[in-house]
Amino acid sequence: MKIVILAVGRLRDRHLAAICDDYLGRIRHHLPIDVVEVEDDAALSRRLGSGPASEVIALEVDGEAWDTVRLTRFVEEAMVHGTRTVTFLIGGSDGLPASAVARATRKLSLSALTLPHRLARIVLAEQLYRALSIIKGEPYHR
Repeated sequence: MKIVILAVGRLRDRHLAAICDDYLGRIRHHLPIDVVEVEDDAALSRRLGSGPASEVIALEVDGEAWDTVRLTRFVEEAMVHGTRTVTFLIGGSDGLPASAVARATRKLSLSALTLPHRLARIVLAEQLYRALSIIKGEPYHR
């Protein structure tokens, strides 16, 4: 299984980028993961249309509120059932375009709070790494 984070905007702050890169590096010990940064909503919609994603998850404030256990179960089931790609969509400051949300197979909320899209990327990366640590029986999650 491969994970793709398709996000509007760049992590320009080097401190935030370093944190995100650290989690991405940890994830890569278990699964391939790519971060695709696009400049705007139109580019996100085009990029989403060009890739063969088995599962597309839109990060939306009104999405399902999963805890870490539920996210872990989702990742594990996707791995076991041979899901080729899971793509997480992160919008810019105005959120995701309706066309991208319509393509999503699920909507997920990271928090009832509104998170800046740059912070949402870090939270998502950390939670994916935590889920993989739990699946692999590693001590990080404790």
